[in-house]
Amino acid sequence: MILAGLFADYVAPYDPLTLDYGAMLAKPSAEHWLGTDTFGRDVLSRIIHGARTALMVGFLSSFAGSTLGAIIGVASAYFGGRIDMIMQSLMDILLSFPIIVLALAVVAILGKNAAFGLDLNLIIAIAIPMVPRVARVVRSSALAIREMAYVDAARTSGFSHTRIIFRHIVPNVTAPYLIMVTALVAQAILLEASLSFLGLGVTEPTAAWGLMLSGTADDFYQQAPWMIVFPGLAISLAVFAFNLFGDSLRDWLDPKIKI
Repeated sequence: MILAGLFADYVAPYDPLTLDYGAMLAKPSAEHWLGTDTFGRDVLSRIIHGARTALMVGFLSSFAGSTLGAIIGVASAYFGGRIDMIMQSLMDILLSFPIIVLALAVVAILGKNAAFGLDLNLIIAIAIPMVPRVARVVRSSALAIREMAYVDAARTSGFSHTRIIFRHIVPNVTAPYLIMVTALVAQAILLEASLSFLGLGVTEPTAAWGLMLSGTADDFYQQAPWMIVFPGLAISLAVFAFNLFGDSLRDWLDPKIKI
């Protein structure tokens, strides 16, 4: 999927934006392996280019949300007290909303802000629901590390908070952070597809899996089922693959499982 997204311009047999009104709703064949849509655009080419959109939005939103969540989690665990109470109260508020509802609310409020071929507000809307989930995981790890003897020794030696955090806390929460970044890519891809399907994500004529499922695809599901089946399979396989990769990364980085 990553290779297809990176080299989509060379792998895709057709331009995903090219209209061919003479080949509208063409069935899968040797010329168009996965058929065409209502505008005669090649479905396979749009799926391949859609992988690029899904990966870019998925990785950027997952990285942004996980990084902000990790910062909040570390700060909350290390400083404790009122700072911890305020931050965790904010996280509780965000966690009270289902992921899709919170993303819908954010993207509806922010609107669209396209730059460099991507909707920055869409990335923000997908990243925000991930912040409290990562913050909770990182906070629990940081709390355990804060009570270690070497952290107490660093405090009594007069080291600054910045030195203690970046020398002792951050390196020890890197493993759960990386696991969350990878695992949340799958949720980000699913969220992007859902928002695009509802008309609040990527817009035409950009190739995006959720966008391929919306629009006229539901009007032609009997006449041209390939317009729905193949993009749906792409979304399912991508989410499944990143979930498996996240589980494997967790097993590899967890010393208890290695033992």
